[in-house]
Amino acid sequence: MLTIICAVAQNRGIGYHNNLLFHLSADLKRFKALTTGHTIIMGRRTFDSLPKGALPNRRNIVLSRNASLQLPGVEVFPSLQAALNACQPDEDVYIIGGASVYAEAFPLAQRLCLTEVQAVPAETDVFFPEFDATQWQEISREHHDADERNAVPFDFVDYVRKDK
Repeated sequence: MLTIICAVAQNRGIGYHNNLLFHLSADLKRFKALTTGHTIIMGRRTFDSLPKGALPNRRNIVLSRNASLQLPGVEVFPSLQAALNACQPDEDVYIIGGASVYAEAFPLAQRLCLTEVQAVPAETDVFFPEFDATQWQEISREHHDADERNAVPFDFVDYVRKDK
């Protein structure tokens, strides 16, 4: 199954200067719980934003046009389609960013795992792609108020693509 996972602000912002917009401890824990043991696909800048490189206990795939790129603990592919072709049909694959990879994956994705952040960041330079909400059915929503570990309120929202 191909899943897009992302924390999205009310203005669709997802990043600023290659960093996350909000530090939400609960979101990071959810991301780890959902992706551990599975495959994650990301663009090169998203990989560069990871503080310790490849994420442990996951198959890390980075998309790059640089054919000679080698990164420790990472498989590199020139395109999303080439990466997906290297995955097994029953493999759970998560698209973790950035914006252009999300946009390319949208027509192929069967599930969205979004953290809908109930705030607008002061600055953002990367946005989540607009998508047709009528093609998706919300299957779960879990609200969280701001607290000492999460600066702003947010909802964990899961969607599945409606049958065509």
